[in-house]
Amino acid sequence: MAEPLGDWKRTHTCGALRPADLDASVVLLGWIHRVRDFGGVLFLDLRDRAGISQVVVRDDGALMAIAKRLRPEFVVGIAGVVERRTEETINPKLATGEVEVLARSIRLLNEAKTPPFPISGDSLVSEDVRLKYRYLDLRRPRLQQNLGLRHRVAFAVRQYFNDNGFWEIETPILTKSTPEGARDYLVPSRVHRGEFYALPQSPQIFKQILMIGGMDRYFQITRCFRDEDLRADRQPEFTQIDVEISFASMDLVFGLIEPLLVRIFKEIDRDVVTPFRRMPYAEAIARYGSDKPDLRCGLEIQDVSDAFRASQFRVFTKILTEGGVIRGIVVPGGNQYTRSQIDVLGDVAKEMGFAGLIWARPGEPPISSVKALTEGELRKAFELAGAGADDLLLIAGGPAEATSTLLGQLRLHIAKKEELLQSDNFQFLWVTDFPLLEWSSDDQRWFSMHHPFTAPLDEDIAKLDTDPGAVRAKAYDLVLNGSEIGGGSIRIHDAALQARMFRLLGISDEEAKLRFGFFLEALEYGTPPHGGIALGLDRVVALLSGESSIREVIAFPKTAAAVDIMADAPSSVDLKQLRELHIRIVE
Repeated sequence: MAEPLGDWKRTHTCGALRPADLDASVVLLGWIHRVRDFGGVLFLDLRDRAGISQVVVRDDGALMAIAKRLRPEFVVGIAGVVERRTEETINPKLATGEVEVLARSIRLLNEAKTPPFPISGDSLVSEDVRLKYRYLDLRRPRLQQNLGLRHRVAFAVRQYFNDNGFWEIETPILTKSTPEGARDYLVPSRVHRGEFYALPQSPQIFKQILMIGGMDRYFQITRCFRDEDLRADRQPEFTQIDVEISFASMDLVFGLIEPLLVRIFKEIDRDVVTPFRRMPYAEAIARYGSDKPDLRCGLEIQDVSDAFRASQFRVFTKILTEGGVIRGIVVPGGNQYTRSQIDVLGDVAKEMGFAGLIWARPGEPPISSVKALTEGELRKAFELAGAGADDLLLIAGGPAEATSTLLGQLRLHIAKKEELLQSDNFQFLWVTDFPLLEWSSDDQRWFSMHHPFTAPLDEDIAKLDTDPGAVRAKAYDLVLNGSEIGGGSIRIHDAALQARMFRLLGISDEEAKLRFGFFLEALEYGTPPHGGIALGLDRVVALLSGESSIREVIAFPKTAAAVDIMADAPSSVDLKQLRELHIRIVE
């Protein structure tokens, strides 16, 4: 039977005791982590989020009887005296490992059923089981460390922005549906029949209105909601560090965000070198096959087209005469690969969608998988690609962007296979000069690559009517180790240009007024130039903690199917609630 806590007050956390506390009378409160019974002496490991303390029970009477009833995950209070451990029992793996508590009194505050998986250690447990019993999973040291790091990062963010003149301002959670991109989560209104609020995909319009309202520098650590198609490492609700600045330029934004990342990385005692590298979108695609390139492994894509312009290999000459490219990747040390290893790479390439992957080895003479390629062509290709005698050159051809995209996937496969992607090697990159628009052949219209409030580069505005696909945006993404951790832009602050942008996207003036009328009107009342960025807090903390999934740094995540297994959500609701909301379920 559980005892009351009574007048007991915790004097120390379970991770706080040190040799300086010797002979002190202490009260510890927490969970039994482990029990070791040696007959006349019983050892208890007591755990809370701060750590573990060893408790020893030597009493042969009532105290030992209470101690022998204890099991892992029982909640207890222990009063006792701090003693030094004997030399041979010191545990260097614990911060408290030089001392122990000699128990004088034990209060059993609550019992516990046997958990469905061990809390101690980091044993393999299926994710569905962990999420169903998330309240137990949260007790595991790994998850507690991750959430503790998340707290410290959020606290550091608030301190940094406060020191730099920003105000934290809350924006609405119940707002207007303005679908342009991901689908909104809709919230029916009981009072306004047949009308709906939407949960915000981001505070985008409101933070721009704050700039119109003279708030100058805004930030918010905010929840956002997107009803996206199911993806392995996406969450329907997520947290972003949202920032907006009046009279902003890209350099100003970069100059504020880079020191923020320096401050954040101090939470794991890592120094970040600034300024971060910058790369235009077109260069990122050409050299890495991705707009979020991972710079840790090298393996840059090289253009070797010039080696084959007069080639007798008709596949290559046809590609080049049709405006395509021949590009390749140098695999360092790959000349040592066996034919079977190269054949495996070829099979991987086919699965990725390559029409064909050609390999070439330096040597005397050089050889390749295509006999029609001459010795001179191969030597020229090795020279253009920067391949050495010990390397292997992998070559593919086709349309420029598609070829680089496929080679980009292959380069990451090779990097993982060769263990070139070290989790503690942090490589930041700003990707800039994105296309403003992308064409949808399905919808036969232009879409914003970022969002419709992104400003075009000044020198490209004239192309909006004549060559929209060539217009570049004042948009930028912050990339870390192949993950986009933030994205932003300088915004359109001119009402006429914003209306022009909507028309280019196929949104009529009437529809724009219906969906964005309040914002368009606000732009007409003296809007300063402004811009900002949003950083994904979940992704940043996952990278800091070395986790591959953002679910490991979120207290109560959903599954990849957007389900909360613990709370059984989403779920059906009472018909009375539906009637109050004027909703009927159609089978």
